[in-house]
Amino acid sequence: MDFVTLTSEEFRKFAASSPYKSFMQTPEIARMREQNGWTVYYFGVKDKGELVAATMAVAKPTFLGKSTYYTPGGPLVDYENTPLLTFFIKNLKNYMKSHNGYVLQIDPYYELIERGRHGEVVEGGFDHQKALKNLQNLGFKPMANTSQPKYLFVMDINGRTADEILMDFKRNTRNHVRKSERAGVKVRELEKEELDKLKQITEATSERRHFTDRPLSYYEQMYDLFHDRDEVKFIIAEAKINGKMTPLSAAMFMTYGDEVIYLFSGSDEQYMKEYNAQYAIQWHMIKYAADHGYQKYNFYGIQGLPDPAAKDYGIYEFKKGFGGRVVELLGSFELPLHPLYYLHSLLAKLRH
Repeated sequence: MDFVTLTSEEFRKFAASSPYKSFMQTPEIARMREQNGWTVYYFGVKDKGELVAATMAVAKPTFLGKSTYYTPGGPLVDYENTPLLTFFIKNLKNYMKSHNGYVLQIDPYYELIERGRHGEVVEGGFDHQKALKNLQNLGFKPMANTSQPKYLFVMDINGRTADEILMDFKRNTRNHVRKSERAGVKVRELEKEELDKLKQITEATSERRHFTDRPLSYYEQMYDLFHDRDEVKFIIAEAKINGKMTPLSAAMFMTYGDEVIYLFSGSDEQYMKEYNAQYAIQWHMIKYAADHGYQKYNFYGIQGLPDPAAKDYGIYEFKKGFGGRVVELLGSFELPLHPLYYLHSLLAKLRH
């Protein structure tokens, strides 16, 4: 096996065919990181001339002149293939250590254990504990603080029509969808110059629900990077109220690879119960996914395994109403590359 550097297009071609692909592992996300001060790298492993593993990595000086290396949504490798994973990680580690690195952070888009709609382990389902063990043996440590979700909620489309999917919705969810249609809710895609409409809604929602909203510049960047590739959609639901079309709910979706991914959204609270526009948006994009041959509809993150006592249990309940299953990913990990890692970790604990 050979450890190699890649061009962005060599990486793109490999990523497109990888079963572990993620929109986070794309040259477009690399360009966004680059615009925010990170240095971008593409690495791979070739076996007998064939590319068998790869990753986009970014680096930024963060502590005493040393750099954090990060592979968002990656690396793209079979984590149960011990020889391949070991070869790749050891070479990444050596390269990064020799280029001023003090830590490597990863959050692979790789499922750990097969789970059902309620988060239960599926009897006889897959169990990739070997992947977790391999990472531990290579020195990776679980990260306590990360912005990437460990648990997702995902609907498998598997060739079903939109009408077949609709019948798998919970009855209340179907009723909300139909109520939104009777109320005259219209759903459409936003152009770049209209993204402030989404921002106004998400900002108000973030203040109401106490989460941090993205700046308008983020949505504009994502539009510029992905829209011409047909890999991002900004969707708004409106209805005629007092004679004018009024924004009710808006959301951002990635349409990458074999899945549609629901990332950010917000709704005008005063109209939620009457118009159910948030259901109209989901139904619009579920139909889009089914009609365009996507294999999965990814509702993205949930707080953890479903727990009725959890603060955000209602988000899981909303997503579960459309049908699907809980997805548990491997998680987020970091690999020390330099003794300064331990000093930085100690200082972070003291600050906390």
